Amino acid sequence: MRQNFTYTFSWITVLAMAIFMNFAFANGIKPQKSDTTIIHLQKNRLSTSKSMSSKNGLHLALPPLRPAATSSVKLNVVRNDDKLLNDVQVYPNPITDQINVKYSLSRNAIVTVKIMDVLGNDVVTLLSQRIEAGEQSFSYPLNNKLARGFYFIRVVAGTESVIKRISVL
Repeated sequence: MRQNFTYTFSWITVLAMAIFMNFAFANGIKPQKSDTTIIHLQKNRLSTSKSMSSKNGLHLALPPLRPAATSSVKLNVVRNDDKLLNDVQVYPNPITDQINVKYSLSRNAIVTVKIMDVLGNDVVTLLSQRIEAGEQSFSYPLNNKLARGFYFIRVVAGTESVIKRISVL
């Protein structure tokens, strides 16, 4: 009996609060002097009716956009949380006699490039050494080292890895 009373009483309380809030918003709430948000909204509505901030109630006005305006300033920001390994490309795909790998490093790292079969077994290690930062590329002649089929090439730099699917003809 007590549990039913508590459950019913809590729902009645929630409904009553919702009804009172609905009436309060319908009648309009008088802003307090310490509430600067309401005061700024009222000033915006009174000052201009053409402003974007008064149409949709935003508290900020964005600068006007100029179409086709471009900047010639280039920013190179180096952050430590950026990706270490970027733009990994493997070509040509399908591969016949030589594989080309191109990638970009944001800082010096130990890079390992391996070819794996479909089951995930390492077949050939193409590269395993410390590489300088920047865009890197290398070629590796296969010379019938791989049988025809599908393989995966895994490029590992630091703790990041990228896996690409290749097919050998």
